[in-house]
Formats: sequence, C-alpha cells, structure tokens
Amino acid sequence: MAVSDPSLDVENALFASGVRYVIGCDEVGRGAMAGPVAVGMAIVDARIGGIPAGLRDSKLLSEKRREALAPLAADWVLHSAVGEASAAEVDALGITACLGLAGKRALLALHASGADIAASTVLLDGSQDWLNPALGSPLPVQTRVKADRDCASVAAASVIAKVHRDRMMIQLHDEYPHYGWAGNKGYGSPAHMAAIAEHGATPVHRVSWIKSEAP
Repeated sequence: MAVSDPSLDVENALFASGVRYVIGCDEVGRGAMAGPVAVGMAIVDARIGGIPAGLRDSKLLSEKRREALAPLAADWVLHSAVGEASAAEVDALGITACLGLAGKRALLALHASGADIAASTVLLDGSQDWLNPALGSPLPVQTRVKADRDCASVAAASVIAKVHRDRMMIQLHDEYPHYGWAGNKGYGSPAHMAAIAEHGATPVHRVSWIKSEAP
C-alpha cells in the first residue's frame, strides 16, 4: 500500500473499542481570501465495504479526479454532509470559531439525513478540536494529524467538501469574473490579489483578511 492510500485501520480500532459510528471530518477553504469555509463529514460503521478505488485526501487529487470520486465517496458512506460559514461570519467571528460553526451545521445536516450523531465519535483531521466549542452538547472527538491522508472516512469527507466548495466558487466566478475564482477557488493567488487591488473587495471576500495583507 502506498503512503497516500488511506485505510480503515483507525476507524476499525474505534469500532473494536465499542464505538458504533465514526464521522470522518475535514475542512476546506480555511486559508482562502474569498468564499466560505466548509466542513465535510462522512459517517461510517463497522459494516462499511471496500474503499472506493483511488480515494485520497482531496489535496492529492486533480480537480477532474475529485469530481469523479465525490459521488463514489458519497455513495460509499452511510451519510455525508457539508456545512459552511460565510466570509462575513469569518470576519465577525474568526476562522476557528467558524470552523466549529460550519462543523455544527454539517452535523445538523447529518442528523436530518438520519445519522445517529449521539452514537458517533468524530475523527477530525488536525491537532485541534475546534468542533466541540461550537456545540451545546460535546461529542467524542479524536484528532489526528494527516487523518485526511491516512483515514478513509476523513479522505471521503475531504473530497466531498472540496468538490462542494469548488463548485460554489465556480458559480461565484460567473458573478464576479475579475477575480479568477474558477481557477483559484478564492485563494490568494497573485492574479486574485491584483484583482482585489484593482477592483476592490466583493461581499464574499474576507475583508479582515484583505486588510491584514495590505502593506
């Protein structure tokens, strides 16, 4: 197995310890200058079948491959959802609080689809539990650095969330074509930053971030 191939080893260890469901969780758009931050969640149980061929952390895949894998990942897991926090919310609350807010919205969407949230442990990519501070009732959360690379449920959440947010930024490109969002997806590429300098910020820019980048 290549280093970039995720497995279910961590999820299976959680199932063996008595956990009924594992919710893989990953964020996308954290470092963007425009658009929402999004949190993807994908829930699996011990009966989950073979991992879709080619599933990877979304950062290791081409856009075309992500688009092909997203529906396969969504079909593979029991339920999936993406929650968002807007650029205005990022300006008002800060990025860490908005990760939690987007995660809370994803959990609510999972619950609405029939997922048993109360019987789940969240497997969260990274070293910080930014989810529980946003919840009224805490959930078991296991953080893991590079979980999006190593854990199949988190890789699935990563791909689903990335495709969801990318499609949103491509749609916004049609409304605000100067900024090149169809290509840069709201991240601070040189062309994007030059367009901000020439045309100013839009309602979907993180204005506080632009100010922090100003000389």
